[in-house]
Amino acid sequence: MNKKLAAALSGGAVLVLALSGCSSDDEGGENKVDAWAKKVCDQAQPQIQKRANAQQTIISTAADGKPADIQAADSKAFQDIADADKALAKAVRDAGVPPVENGEKLQQDAVKELNATAVAYEGLKKQVDALDPKNQQKFADGLQDVAEGLKKIEKMDQDALAKLQSGQLGQAMARQPGCRKAEASVPPTVPPAKPGPGASASASKAAPASSSSSASSSSASVSPSS
Repeated sequence: MNKKLAAALSGGAVLVLALSGCSSDDEGGENKVDAWAKKVCDQAQPQIQKRANAQQTIISTAADGKPADIQAADSKAFQDIADADKALAKAVRDAGVPPVENGEKLQQDAVKELNATAVAYEGLKKQVDALDPKNQQKFADGLQDVAEGLKKIEKMDQDALAKLQSGQLGQAMARQPGCRKAEASVPPTVPPAKPGPGASASASKAAPASSSSSASSSSASVSPSS
């Protein structure tokens, strides 16, 4: 039943990917740029970890679990990601204007888009909270709508830091341990709850979204090639 959400996460390059990168062989970047990147990445690390854990929670939620359990897990995960985005926006803002060309605009755009993404994730949380877990067919249909919304928000996530990831800033951030991918610290699987009547049918209806729906959260945070 939750496979569409899992597929949306495992198939997308969410913010964890946008902040991650291969370490550059060129360690001669300007000290000011590196210092700015360190300010951001030191604050970003716990937020990247929080997002990785939230994504793993959604991906790991049993497809045939009880709708109420799925609802609770997804609701908390979306709120955690929203909170992480707000904290990341604050980290970029608090670091000051990056010492590169058009640095002020890059900073303002990243902060604005991260905050907008946080609001969008909170919207998904409200959407999930409004679903009726007692009606499994409607609940499965509702999750499909949530999954479609998640795909759109993921693009917002990517766009939020795409510019920061390029050029000098991107190279400097890739050198910082705090901005590298995080492995989820939550268990990779959640023991399936006893399915209620019709749960399997609802799960089957939601399953065809993607063959990658069973992918682990590591596929959502894998770093791009150098």
